[in-house]
Amino acid sequence: MATNDNNNIDVEQRAVAEAHLRNTTVRSISWKGITVTVKDRETKLPKAIVENVEGIVEAGEICALMGPSGCGKTTLLNVLASRPTGAQKVKGGVLVNGGDPSRGTFREISRFVEQEDALIGALTVRETLHFASRLASTSSLPRRERVARIDGLLDSFGLRDQADALIGTPIRKGISGGQKRRVGVASQLITSPKILFLDEPTSGLDSVASWEVVNYLKGVAKRNNLIVIASIHQPSTSTFNLFDKLLLLSAGKPHYFGPVADVMAHYESLGLQVPLHVNPAEFLLDLVNVDFEAHRGSAVQRLDEMQRAWAGSQRAWDVSAAVADAEAKTSPVELESEVAEKKPSLPSLVLTLLHRSFVKSYRDVVAYGIRLAMYTGLAIMMGTVWVRLEATQTSIIPLTNAIFYGSAFMSFMAVAYCPAFLEDYVQFIKEKRNGLYSATELIVSNFLIGTPYLFLISVVFSVISYWLSNFQPTAKAFFTWVFWLFLDLLAAEGLVVLITSLFPSFVISLALVAFANGLWMSVDGFMVPPTRLNVFYKYVFHYWDYQKYVFENMMINEFSDRVYTCASTGPGPLDCQCMWQTDLADECLIRGQGVLDQYGYKPGYMGKDVGIMMAIIVGYRIAAWVVLKLRK
Repeated sequence: MATNDNNNIDVEQRAVAEAHLRNTTVRSISWKGITVTVKDRETKLPKAIVENVEGIVEAGEICALMGPSGCGKTTLLNVLASRPTGAQKVKGGVLVNGGDPSRGTFREISRFVEQEDALIGALTVRETLHFASRLASTSSLPRRERVARIDGLLDSFGLRDQADALIGTPIRKGISGGQKRRVGVASQLITSPKILFLDEPTSGLDSVASWEVVNYLKGVAKRNNLIVIASIHQPSTSTFNLFDKLLLLSAGKPHYFGPVADVMAHYESLGLQVPLHVNPAEFLLDLVNVDFEAHRGSAVQRLDEMQRAWAGSQRAWDVSAAVADAEAKTSPVELESEVAEKKPSLPSLVLTLLHRSFVKSYRDVVAYGIRLAMYTGLAIMMGTVWVRLEATQTSIIPLTNAIFYGSAFMSFMAVAYCPAFLEDYVQFIKEKRNGLYSATELIVSNFLIGTPYLFLISVVFSVISYWLSNFQPTAKAFFTWVFWLFLDLLAAEGLVVLITSLFPSFVISLALVAFANGLWMSVDGFMVPPTRLNVFYKYVFHYWDYQKYVFENMMINEFSDRVYTCASTGPGPLDCQCMWQTDLADECLIRGQGVLDQYGYKPGYMGKDVGIMMAIIVGYRIAAWVVLKLRK
């Protein structure tokens, strides 16, 4: 009896998980004359890597793109999914319901699963599906229904036992590669697509798991009028037979398009009999792959003959007629109106990303945990090296060095944020291409999640280092120090976000962030006082170097209201040797302003400097937003 109850629950969960896909307005996706041209590396002349491909897949069908490596499968899939291809020129058209929908509408109704899908390693499998659902149009569904749909997908993809397991980070082991592939597909299905594109969805899976994934996709497509187009390399016989349609490519040219059940009949009509007990998919791939033929010239000629035979066949004419018929029944307007009503609001998207980033931040030690430990160690080291400096002239230079070290190296260590933001960036690119959110939501949520952590780091570092080093011992001076250190870290992290957005490579971004901080350290006023800095660096870099304002105001905070004793050589007032001559020299004292004068620093400009710092912090974020907005 319990077994029957469990079966009933599974059926109910699956029904809820798929109910949103019914009543879809997408009847078909078709394409004609698709030709992709690139510049040949050797001849530098245009070269077609996909040539005059056409086809149509209707609601409820699952289509395989198959061919040997380098035949143009992934390029064609990217064209169909309206994604960048890096090609010199793309010709032809991709139509939905026979019409040409806007890019925004197409992204809303379609999803793309990468071969190496970007997943956030610090999330569990269930959380991955949960956040994917909240970012999509399904966010408006009641929570209970979303949970039921997630449970249905977990069961269908064999992930129930891994529901609360982490995806996996470089430090914490997670689920297997094959399970990650299934999570990637499930996370796109949860977002209510009408068209699903998959690049090698069975790579990394054994034959049983491959069959299960494709079989589930076929079932969902049939029951809910979903269109599935997947590139696939070498499926087993049972997996191959699950597909409704096949597009066979070789050297970028179509060799067959139509029902899988008819493909053998087509090649038998050309006198090519399929041997008994041979996987038909392997037979077809061997047939159109001439890379390893001993007599390549004759093999290429045979391939050309097969391609011409297909182009002149009745089946090819039927495909052209079906595409033309779909175009004659165009109705894109209903798609536009339906999509416009579903898009989650900007505040809702920001809150979802903020929630996801918060979960990641306290689980993934790379994001802030390691940085907090690193800054704490730096504070202990600084406090014990510059320990209990007295208010004497012999401490003035060490105090100045400590101020530079505390501000500049805190900024420099922001390079540790590069790998954490790179993961966010890769996730953003995937989700932006799928139309889930834009650069605005990423930049806002990234800034909001980082701010409290950076403030915590500033306080922890200051509590340890400030009092150990014996900087000006007043509460006002301490909190002023914390404030400037906080602004320093905000600007440094903004610089990391900007450079990593420009150059999303770990090695390159790390090198450039380190170089930029090295430049700022050189011209911030410590190495060479602003009064001596050469004109080029002073006017080109110094005034928009955020470290300049931090160092200057920390110096003013320490020296403007403090007095230091001079070295005494005898009992009389003339027996003093003061390294800085101020109005207190006859008292064997040095007024701190005398130290500031050699740098040209004067108090009273903190409000202006705070405004400049805020402009730099916001400017970095806006610049990163522009980069991400323009990135294709």
